[in-house]
Amino acid sequence: MNEQPPLISIRGVTKRFGATVTALDEVSLDIPAGEFFALLGPSGCGKTTLLRILAGFENPTAGDVLIDGEPMIGVSPNRRPVNMVFQNYAVFPHMSVAQNVAYGLKVTRVARGEIAERVAEALTLVQLDGLEARKPDQLSGGQVQRVALARALVKRPKVLLLDEPLSALDAKLREQMQLELVRLQKTVGITFVIVTHDQSEALSMADRVAVMDQGIIRQIAPPAELYEQPNCRFVADFIGKVNLFSGQVCGVEGDRVLVEIAGLDPVPVPAAGEAKGEVSVAIRPEKIRLSASAEGSAPVGLSGKVREVAYYGDVSKIFLDNATGLTIAASFQNASRAVRPSVAVGDELWISWDPTDSLLLTE
Repeated sequence: MNEQPPLISIRGVTKRFGATVTALDEVSLDIPAGEFFALLGPSGCGKTTLLRILAGFENPTAGDVLIDGEPMIGVSPNRRPVNMVFQNYAVFPHMSVAQNVAYGLKVTRVARGEIAERVAEALTLVQLDGLEARKPDQLSGGQVQRVALARALVKRPKVLLLDEPLSALDAKLREQMQLELVRLQKTVGITFVIVTHDQSEALSMADRVAVMDQGIIRQIAPPAELYEQPNCRFVADFIGKVNLFSGQVCGVEGDRVLVEIAGLDPVPVPAAGEAKGEVSVAIRPEKIRLSASAEGSAPVGLSGKVREVAYYGDVSKIFLDNATGLTIAASFQNASRAVRPSVAVGDELWISWDPTDSLLLTE
């Protein structure tokens, strides 16, 4: 059985601004129909430029973009099967909710009866029924965002592009809208491409995530794979929190390599292939175990003194210093209902982890 061709195909896309700035450097990726895809990376990595090229607001210096098999270079934004939700939503303040949503249909001269039907359908989809007559200044931030979504969806695009759509919302509403966007995408079945710099946002919403850095894609993978199996130091460090130790390969032990890290006995780390020379070993803070002594601890261990404790309610994050100069971050759930944290600054603890929880990074 033949696989379906991708809905979006980006081939060798490069974008230069002037002679010195390369925003995108030969980027290639495919996005199938119906996927929630995230472009993730720090400011200036090229993710918004790539989204604007998809939308038709920028032209690449080189490369090609195809949507549903059709070349898009040179096709104006209004003739592409895409719609975009901007960071500031760009709703018209003098128009009602219904008028905002209907605007694009009126411009393209859709029949009046069909406009009313499609507007009602879109407002139901984003749960704004009954608010048709309100103006944007009579709505909450989350409701304004829903108006922008309804206005984009009412045109029934093949692809919905979202440029940091939740950045203007407060933390609680932002989390709620993340779930709303996922529900909405699964309901309508349209391909969503979202740009964000927020790792938790990308991990919680997307089917796959492309991590970008300085105009190139470092890794494309489902969220759990990105977090548990980053392919390089940059991705490991950018996605979530991580302890990264520099070391030197000093031997092999079955399917593991032995890595010499200052302050530790040689650490056995699972390795998929051959590794030698300088490497990095990564271990996530939540996989670190803390105990009063070395007795009964995991195989890899060292002692440390608690330098800092950060309490976040459901979890606490702590930083420990070892006498050899290593600093290790650990986190744990505050499972018991106690007013005082179970760990305090100055505590001497044994820090350990299972070798299978660590990851070898060669670049």
